[in-house]
Amino acid sequence: MKIAFFSTKSYDKEFFETYQDQQEIHFKYFSASLSKDTVALARGYDGVCVFVNDKLEEETLEQLAAVGVKLIVLRCAGFNNVNIEVAEKLNIKVYRVPAYSPQAVAEHALALILTLNRKTHKAYNRVRDGNFSLERLQGFNLQHKTIGVIGTGKIGASFCKIMQGFTDSILAYDKYENETVKAMGVKYVDLEYLLENSDIISLHCPLTPETKYLIDATSLQNLKNGCMLINTSRGALIHTGDAIEALKEGKLGYLGIDVYEQEEHLFFRDLSENIIQDDQIARLISFPNVLITSHQGFLTKEALQEIAKVTFQNILDFQSGKETENRVVSN
Repeated sequence: MKIAFFSTKSYDKEFFETYQDQQEIHFKYFSASLSKDTVALARGYDGVCVFVNDKLEEETLEQLAAVGVKLIVLRCAGFNNVNIEVAEKLNIKVYRVPAYSPQAVAEHALALILTLNRKTHKAYNRVRDGNFSLERLQGFNLQHKTIGVIGTGKIGASFCKIMQGFTDSILAYDKYENETVKAMGVKYVDLEYLLENSDIISLHCPLTPETKYLIDATSLQNLKNGCMLINTSRGALIHTGDAIEALKEGKLGYLGIDVYEQEEHLFFRDLSENIIQDDQIARLISFPNVLITSHQGFLTKEALQEIAKVTFQNILDFQSGKETENRVVSN
């Protein structure tokens, strides 16, 4: 079976080629992202393998079907970049990797919290310049702080477990309560209560029409003054313009993001010699209390191994006609 692999990076090839040697599956690696402008690269292939910023909208899917593609394998958990209903109408099956490493993303959320709080990134740069001053490096103890967790699936649950090592005050909000999380002693509350009472809030929910801009001007005004907000899920959970205003007002005390709502134009590329055209990301970068990483929460050895392993299994399941929970279907 032949698969066109889009948005390829060196770490993708490293882990996928290990499994490719064991299967009768042949990949052609393309650095280009998949869109209506690059569909022609998929001609002659049975399926495509894509990542979070490949755009599989109606026109792109129609063109994929026209060149004979019957399979889309996502090497990620989220699938909001694929029009699932259109894919089904075109008889294209879509598979994802639902839980490649919840710990990887949860641990990265913690890394953002500790870095923002204790300012280790600033201290590192100072010391490299011979500046050993402690001025303006003050942080706060996490002990006894209230942590709010929005979304308690596998990643949110892992995050809750990690944060129990720091505090015994963890609040959670989710449309569907997780019994494992409740057994940890985490208290489920409504969203307004969580926003008003949390010192740190971490987002771990998928992007849906219901959760888009979950954090906007209204919810930001409900925050405890100086609250820290962390997002390692999907960029559009936060209305960027509203977050900037809350930072300027001092309502939002810290912001740590590994995702950004316009990241497809920026992330996974070296733009160090370019003029960044996105004024909002440029403004965020200018804040001393904002920390941005470029969607690296998943980037651990264990997670990459699991992504490759599950993606190959999804392809084999498609070949054999086996039904699996990894297949994405419309509601």
